[in-house]
Amino acid sequence: MKTTAAIVGTGEVPTGHYPDRSEAEAAVAACRQAIMDAGMSPRDIEAVMPVGVVMGSRHFNTDLIFSRLCEELGMLRSVKLNAQLMAGGASGSATLKVASALVASGAVRNVLVVHSDKFGTTTMQQGIDLFATLGISEEWEAPYGHNANTAIALITQRYMHETGTTEEELASVAVALRQWGALNPNAMFRSPITVEDVMRSDHVCTPLRPKTMSLWADGASAYIVARADDAIHITSTPVYIRGAASLVTHYSSSQEADLAYLAFPQVAKQAYAQAGLSPKDIDVAQCYDAYSVMPLLAMDALDLCDGERAGKFIAAGHTLPGGKMPMTTTGGAIAQGHTGAGVGVSLMVEAARQLMGKAGDRQVKDAVNAAESGSGGTWMDSHISILSREAR
Repeated sequence: MKTTAAIVGTGEVPTGHYPDRSEAEAAVAACRQAIMDAGMSPRDIEAVMPVGVVMGSRHFNTDLIFSRLCEELGMLRSVKLNAQLMAGGASGSATLKVASALVASGAVRNVLVVHSDKFGTTTMQQGIDLFATLGISEEWEAPYGHNANTAIALITQRYMHETGTTEEELASVAVALRQWGALNPNAMFRSPITVEDVMRSDHVCTPLRPKTMSLWADGASAYIVARADDAIHITSTPVYIRGAASLVTHYSSSQEADLAYLAFPQVAKQAYAQAGLSPKDIDVAQCYDAYSVMPLLAMDALDLCDGERAGKFIAAGHTLPGGKMPMTTTGGAIAQGHTGAGVGVSLMVEAARQLMGKAGDRQVKDAVNAAESGSGGTWMDSHISILSREAR
């Protein structure tokens, strides 16, 4: 499949608790960084695709829909389209597919994707109320106490049963992510932890422990997709979209036919076929990680663990800085912080940064190809994207 789109610029603000930084301020900063990174001007942008807000101001979400960022960035009467897209944690993957299709169709030459939210300055009760109801069937699940934690606990338990993964191996995912977070100046948690630290805490919902779960944070990130033919004239470091596959598998957890793997094996196979690449070609993996089991599903499906189970592979240290398969090099939601739908957007930004050679202390040497995974809601869908420094 001929490459038709590429990422040409990225931007991101620090993640954490920033009560005095508005969602708009963070969004504008991330957009300006992405535009500057691409060597473009705001009036070069032809479409803006803001991602939906979960915990921030309802008014800000409406402002995103009604083109506020176009005004703030000086794009009025030059930008052709402002349209919001929302797919929860899969928003990074979903916006990539839609933005790539827009530029491939010829409707616009480029798309600025941006996310900004204030998860970190919400109240504890607001967060509990949200995750006790979001993506939970009012008729069939909520009356029995089902919530986001129990949904992922079911997936985790089934995956452990099918693969023999241990709780210590789940803990090792968090340990690896915190090591990457220590290298990320935008991360909320920058101190390393041990498996013993993780196991010392009580279960929140068996087999979940606090440090195998993400914590809420404020954050914003942005990236620009351009036509592949234009990309090399925009930047010297374009990152081409070689494959992007996805499948929706459920709304209610009870309707998921394969709790252990969701649809990651199928979509990984499709993404590799689109890309014309294989597991041996991948240099770095950016795996969605709101809970520590999710990277395991993606790494297994992508076949990046030398024939080992993902849990055993990660516990052996192979995804750490300097390891044979660097994984989620921002530290992900577990170390950088959970910014709502921005978790996926941040991972897409990092995949591009790594291939552009702009990841600073986290830089994976000679990285050419990257895989990215995403999933939204109560893990309703499975996404795999393959990015490359080389066009096809």
